[in-house]
Amino acid sequence: MKLPDGAIAAVDHGGSLGRASALFPHAPRPFVDLSTGINPHSYPIFELPATTLSRLPEAARLGELRAVAAGAYGAPSAAHVAAAPGTQILLPRVASLVKPGKALVLGPTYAEHSRAAAIAGHAAADVDDVEALAEADLAVVVNPNNPDGRVVERERLLQLAAQLRAKGGLLVVDEAFMDVGPGAESLAGNVGQGGIVVLRSFGKFFGLAGVRLGFALADTLTVERLETQLGPWAVAGPALEYGIRALGDLDWQAAMRGRLAQDAARLDKLFARFGATVAGGTTLFRYLRLPEAAGLFSALGERGILLRHFAGRPQVLRAGLPGDEAEWQRLEAALADWASLREDRTKETNP
Repeated sequence: MKLPDGAIAAVDHGGSLGRASALFPHAPRPFVDLSTGINPHSYPIFELPATTLSRLPEAARLGELRAVAAGAYGAPSAAHVAAAPGTQILLPRVASLVKPGKALVLGPTYAEHSRAAAIAGHAAADVDDVEALAEADLAVVVNPNNPDGRVVERERLLQLAAQLRAKGGLLVVDEAFMDVGPGAESLAGNVGQGGIVVLRSFGKFFGLAGVRLGFALADTLTVERLETQLGPWAVAGPALEYGIRALGDLDWQAAMRGRLAQDAARLDKLFARFGATVAGGTTLFRYLRLPEAAGLFSALGERGILLRHFAGRPQVLRAGLPGDEAEWQRLEAALADWASLREDRTKETNP
């Protein structure tokens, strides 16, 4: 379908079972969805008070959420935290904090940043060198990066922020996966300097993507601007309750980081056993780069195992973590089938 003039195309993402069903109609069900970076071991579901659905969210409860988020992420105070129904809704609003100009995104990375910048009126482009970001009015870095796990050092980002701030620019650091990243590289504690917005996602690490909760950490004036745009009751009652409890549960968070590290190491060994070496990622997703990536994606998809592939990067795949032992066994069997077929084709080519 032809888009109207001036329209900005939507971006293809992982996690769509409808798209998977259309692509692999004969695959066994249920699908094992490894196409996202969402934790398959979600924070425990608990019973919510009926008032979270029957009443409008209370401002005091939102204040509690902002305070616990500031503590969990290392922001200077609750006044430096804006809460939203997911970080996705924040992207064009954050991009619009700077008057339309040049937006540069350190890529390749999550494609929604360039799209959001274009929606905000910027001339958006990806660059592959962090030094080039100094030429931007709006610079975006995903840290750790999705999908390869690249990390840009905090000191380098602070230098970049100072360069941009001096000319009225803005540095946006998307720390959606910093819950499992090197926390010392986070810029959350530096947002009070101005010229920096740090985005944090709730749903990925806590495995509750459907709750739709995310945060922008920034100087207090920027937080006020964002909250004005979002309006009252932006965060739903159930999201408030889950955010307050989960972000304050430090024991669960520490235990989960250990579990994810073990699962990621197990996944690396499994892929390597069948000739697909992991090249990077985080403990929530693994990054593979291999010539047979397209064939591996299709072979696993036909067996009901969904990986994330990327248009324009046919040699790249991203794999999330299986959620239980049955999923691990299905993945192992599918990889074994793929490796066997690959070996057969090699023998046919080189008899």
